[in-house]
Amino acid sequence: MTLGTHRLRVLRHARFRRFLLGQATSLLGSGMNTVATTFAVLRLPGGGVDAVGGVMAARILAVLVVLLLGGVLADRLGARTVMLAADALRFGSQAVLALLLLTGSARVWEVLVLAVLLGMGEGGFMPGLSALVPGLVPEDELASANALLGMARPVASIVGPGLAGLLVAVFDAGAVVAVDAVSYGVSVVALVGLPVVRVPASGRGLFSELVLGWREFTSRTWLWVTTLHIGLFNFFLWAPFLVLGPSIAEQRLGGARAWGLVLASEGIGAIAGGVLLLGRNPRRGMAWSVAASAGWAVPVAALAMRLPLAWVAGAAFAAGIGAAVCTTLAAAVIQRDIPAEVRGRIGAFDSLGAFALGPLGLVLAGPVSGVVGAERLLGFGVLWQVTAVGVVLAVPSVRRHEATSRGEARVVVH
Repeated sequence: MTLGTHRLRVLRHARFRRFLLGQATSLLGSGMNTVATTFAVLRLPGGGVDAVGGVMAARILAVLVVLLLGGVLADRLGARTVMLAADALRFGSQAVLALLLLTGSARVWEVLVLAVLLGMGEGGFMPGLSALVPGLVPEDELASANALLGMARPVASIVGPGLAGLLVAVFDAGAVVAVDAVSYGVSVVALVGLPVVRVPASGRGLFSELVLGWREFTSRTWLWVTTLHIGLFNFFLWAPFLVLGPSIAEQRLGGARAWGLVLASEGIGAIAGGVLLLGRNPRRGMAWSVAASAGWAVPVAALAMRLPLAWVAGAAFAAGIGAAVCTTLAAAVIQRDIPAEVRGRIGAFDSLGAFALGPLGLVLAGPVSGVVGAERLLGFGVLWQVTAVGVVLAVPSVRRHEATSRGEARVVVH
């Protein structure tokens, strides 16, 4: 077996190939959706920048609200069943929006309602990933499976917006939203073809299930500490980067095209990181994941130091590699170490903890930078991230964490 064949052996599993195709198509549609919806709202009567912000905020809040329920239902009904319903909801919401836009009858409040439904579908879909993937590939190939799934996201983030912009210019925003709806339909078909996993009835109510999931989550120090680490990273470092980066690019890097290059470099780096991880299964995956999260500080430091565009783009490429290593290995560890019957709830708490502070960080970044200065705020984020990585790695259950084949974890004592 050649090296390349060995590293791609996870693709020999037909069920995983089917799911990967559906997920990649869905992500491409999502990458196109943001551009199309933004331009659609800007052109509607009563639309504008404030309306765009309202639609985006409504979608994000819907995701956060539904996440925990999605985790409980994934454990109770099976991940495939819940993900299938979530994708059907996403397909329906986007199909209706496309129809409204193509017929010229859409109104801002209708777009907002449909954005909420789309967010509910996303919130229901996300927790199931942690529960579904371990049933598609052997345990020792989870890292490779997550690497391929992770690579689909940056590819979509690079190709989707560009393709959407072209289609909006040639056709109409409604046509792009229709393509997004079709992409969710492809994901539905992919999920329908996967086997149904029967979940034994627990006899507990939804709230009791949620409490049990929270106990499982908080009982694992390595899990809640790393989730808190990513949540604070999003608040202190990445939110200011996303808000202030475009403004800095406009002032001294070359404008929107320069910022697009930075984001594209980060996406290409994430693809490269995914390729590097194929066929690899590090023994202490969680420690490597946390260490790799330091890579996110590199492009932020480049902006804070007022480095030229080439350096910022190169730093973003390095951050992309770190992001791929961080997210891929963390997902593989959770999938191996968490019992199957609570993976959905653990995935929900993990996602909620990681992203809940993000919207607040986005709101505060502008006003705070107006008081302390953009470079100082970004510099604080860099200092926070580097310090936090060291602190988290000092936690024994994170640094020494190893997975076992029994869905448990052990801490290696030297």
